[in-house]
Amino acid sequence: MKVRWLLAVLVSVAAAGAAYAQTGQVPTGETALGSVRLTHNVMADGKPLKAGTYQVRLTSQAATPAVAGQTMERWVEFVQGGKVAGREVVSIVPAAEMKDLMPGPGGGKAAGGGARVEMLKGNEYVRVWINRGGVNYLIHMPPAS
Repeated sequence: MKVRWLLAVLVSVAAAGAAYAQTGQVPTGETALGSVRLTHNVMADGKPLKAGTYQVRLTSQAATPAVAGQTMERWVEFVQGGKVAGREVVSIVPAAEMKDLMPGPGGGKAAGGGARVEMLKGNEYVRVWINRGGVNYLIHMPPAS
């Protein structure tokens, strides 16, 4: 009986987690957003970040000072070889606000569960666009000189 009860609780928790992810809710704690390949050296938080493949991790730390009109900004970390190589502020855009975003030069947006890295505005900055669980994460970094 105890095994059935425990199994029922575990299934309920898993189902609730899956439903939560499908609603496009922003996670409150740390979570892995996925892997991206930076094709250019960039400046992240004022420090150089070399081109390469990184795991991007959303932290629970809010960006401060808060940017006027922006309430959905936190820090992400770029992890390579198990070490944090850099960090930058990410703008979190719920699915309901996606209509207000401009597509990149390729005309598209990051696919569900995917990532897109592109140079924008006359090579003035690199945008990393990650879509995870119906929520979009935008990171903008200037190229390193």
